[in-house]
Parts: sequence; structure tokens; C-alpha cells
Amino acid sequence: MTNFDLHHGTESKMKLLILQYAGDYREAVRRFARGGTENYYAQKYSVNTVAEFTKYCEEVAVLCCLTEQPYNELLENGVRAIGGGFQGLVDEDEVIRLIEQQQPTHLVIGVPMRKVLRWAIQKHLKVINILSESIVLTSWRDRFRGFRLRQLLNHPQIDWVGSYGMTAAKQLRSLGVKPEKIVPWDLLIENTPGSYQPKTMQCATAPWKLIYVGSLAEPKGVGDVLRAIAHLRQQKFPVQLKVVGRDGAGSFAQLAAELQIADVVEFAGIIPNAEVVPQMRAADVVLVPSWHEYTEGFPLTIHHALCARTPIIASDHPMFRDYLKHGVSAMIFRAKDSMALATSIQQLLGNPALYAALSEESYNTWYQTLLPVKWGDLVTRWLRSTPADTIQLQQHCLAGMPSLPVTA
Repeated sequence: MTNFDLHHGTESKMKLLILQYAGDYREAVRRFARGGTENYYAQKYSVNTVAEFTKYCEEVAVLCCLTEQPYNELLENGVRAIGGGFQGLVDEDEVIRLIEQQQPTHLVIGVPMRKVLRWAIQKHLKVINILSESIVLTSWRDRFRGFRLRQLLNHPQIDWVGSYGMTAAKQLRSLGVKPEKIVPWDLLIENTPGSYQPKTMQCATAPWKLIYVGSLAEPKGVGDVLRAIAHLRQQKFPVQLKVVGRDGAGSFAQLAAELQIADVVEFAGIIPNAEVVPQMRAADVVLVPSWHEYTEGFPLTIHHALCARTPIIASDHPMFRDYLKHGVSAMIFRAKDSMALATSIQQLLGNPALYAALSEESYNTWYQTLLPVKWGDLVTRWLRSTPADTIQLQQHCLAGMPSLPVTA
């Protein structure tokens, strides 16, 4: 595919490269071709949407940094998949070398790699930076890095800065990124809270069922959950916990054993995405205990819990505060405080009226989180860049929206 170069009166080939940190595109395409299921929400949507970009581009490539081995392969759907072969630490110079091999004209950068951004600006590529996580600003070093990132994102060569969720978008504005460049985006949300009736608390004839879904990492608060369960056991408050996620090294299973709660904690591993909402519905409480240091966007875990209409107990992470209000749409506790988490669990499960109110409010909360621009819409409109496409993005950037409070 080509687009007409108004400056030179010639047609130029559009060659798109999408840079992402994780999420092996080749593996996902092959799994779906075998009839496999999604590993996470909207994975099939993302895979198919990338293939749709071939309608507008001569070439489309996806470069994933974290893969088991390096590779470069043209897939059956017309997309070139490139594996960086990195196993944790990513060498940005090597990433740049891999990008240069493809000679893209258009670059979608899904991670805040400053060296890659600087290189793309110097090469005069068409660039958008679409972030799926927030920018952590908890230390002076973080703030300095944020300042340097802001300078790059505000460069005229960067057309748009996509941000997953409204709160993360406002954080970028607080960082100093121009609001006319920031476009809050969302994923395709298929389930709605209308699928289920609000829940009421049932008489506890068995232990209360708690569920955690997500990455198993200390900054996600998984250890805090286990320590809260241990405290509740000491208080003879009956609970069971299901942990959904990959405990690769078995460190959290070991912690559960050390805390002597292994008999009430189930490590379920990875489950198909289609089972997440039903399993949350079957639970009494959904736990979202992330530390402030964790780069959350607006977690799909919260979307899923709202769809299940199961009350949420969440930390006071900055990315949650615009939508989750303590005692209104969730129970909020101080991050990293396992005792506070245990207290919140007791308070919620000891108050049937509060429990019913949180479940009732789930639909309104879910509705408020919806955004008009989806990830694929943002990239497609940028690629086409017709006057109508540009106007649509301008209308949905922060500068084009009603006045919004700044989130620190």
C-alpha cells in the first residue's frame, strides 16, 4: 500500500513496525490457528487488528523484545514477526539494529524506550507512542527519567501519545506531555455487568472465597495477600484464596507453606481468559493489591470484577483512585499493608448492606471507565491520516475533552 507524499509529489510505501516489550506475536498467531484460547483479555482482538493494518501498509512487522530465541519470520496472515530473544534486560541498541533492518516508515512504540524514541526522531520516522502502563514517579530518579521522556514525547516528530485509561493519561499531562497529543485508549470490552444481577451476601456456611488474578510478583501485592490470609487464620476468620497466574519459581507457594496457609490457598496457574469472569463471579471478593511502584494502567482485573459484580478490595494505587471510591465502588486499603488488607476483608464480609451496595454500584463504575477510542482505532486513524481521522483523534485527545482534574 502507498500514501501520496504532498511535498514531493510522489507515492511512498508505508512500512509499519510495532515495537512491544512482551507478548510473542508469532506464538499467539500459531496458537489461534490451532484453535487455542486467549492467554489474556483481548489477545485475539489485538492479533487480528495488527493483521488488518496490512490493508494500509506495504509491510507490517511486530518486534517483541522478550522471546525464547531470536527469529524473523513472515506469518500466514501477512505480518512479519520478529523475536528479540531477550530474557529480561533489553539492549536498546540491539532493538534499534533490529528496527533498522526492516526500514520502517511508521513506528508504533509500545514501551517508553527513550533511546529508541530519540533514534526514531533523528531518522524522521512517523511515530506514535502507545503506552499500556503508567509512568512510575516515586523517586527523584524516576522524575528525572520522566522529565527526559516528556521532552521526547513532546517532540513534533511524535504524532500522538496513547495512554491506556484516563487516569494514566492525566498522569502524562501532569508530567508535562502536551494534552493535545495525549489520546486515552481502551481495549474492546465485550462483557458487561448487565450479564449478571447484583450480588448479595450469602450466609457463610463455608469459608469465604477470595480470588486474585494477575501477575505473580511482589510489587503486585501477592505476598501481602498471603500475609493477610495468615492473619485472618490467626483470627479464626474463615477464608479460602484462589491465585490465578503463573508462579514460575514457586516462591509464593513456598511463602504460603511458610505461613502455614497452604491448605486454604489454591495456585490455579494460568486459566483461559473466558473463565476469568465466571471464576470471579463464583468468588465472594476480588483482590487487587498492587503497590504504587507497579506500573499499572487501569487493570483488566478490575474490569472483569466489575463485570462479575463481585465486590473489589483494592490498594490505594494512584491509577485506581479516579474510579474506585472507598465504601462506594470498592474497599480501599493502604498498599503494602497486609494488616489493613485483612481488616478490609473482615469489614466487607461482616457488612451485608455494604457488600450489596458495592455490587449494585459495579455497573455505574464499569460504565465510567469506558473510552471511545480503542487501541486499533488509534493506530488505524493515524495510519490513514485523512482529515476526518485527524479530527476524530483531536476530539478525543485530552485537550479536546471537557476540563478534567489533574491526578498527581
